[in-house]
Amino acid sequence: MTEIIQLGAMAPDFTLVDQNGEVVTLSQFKGKKVLLSWHPLAWTSVCTDQMRSLDRNADRFAGKNTVVLGLSVDPEPCKSVWARALCLKQLKILSDFNPLGAVARAYGIFSPEHGASKRANILINEVGMVIWVKKYEIRTLPDVEEVLGKL
Repeated sequence: MTEIIQLGAMAPDFTLVDQNGEVVTLSQFKGKKVLLSWHPLAWTSVCTDQMRSLDRNADRFAGKNTVVLGLSVDPEPCKSVWARALCLKQLKILSDFNPLGAVARAYGIFSPEHGASKRANILINEVGMVIWVKKYEIRTLPDVEEVLGKL
């Protein structure tokens, strides 16, 4: 089993598609902090609450020069419908579907037994270095205030 990415490591770059079919690359956000907020699967209650909380607080993150990206292994069509159902207005939710969980594996948070990522927040600084990592129990909703406090 791979260990979760360590503090001080350079974040692996990636290119994924968001819920709108737009290509998103981590390196496009150089000069900003980036929060990678991993949720195991769309359409589950804790994942729903996690993404809604991030979307509601998008302006607060932006005020701290931080881009928030939600990620899971769900395919892009699923993410698209889910984002509309949740009425997400600002949050980009990315599909780590093909190859399944490749980015989650690169960050050490893929769960082969579940075929999905674990729940985690990984904060990357303006130059691409990991500055905060927290893994959560599957049924635990990450505290958005804790995350904002790390900025």
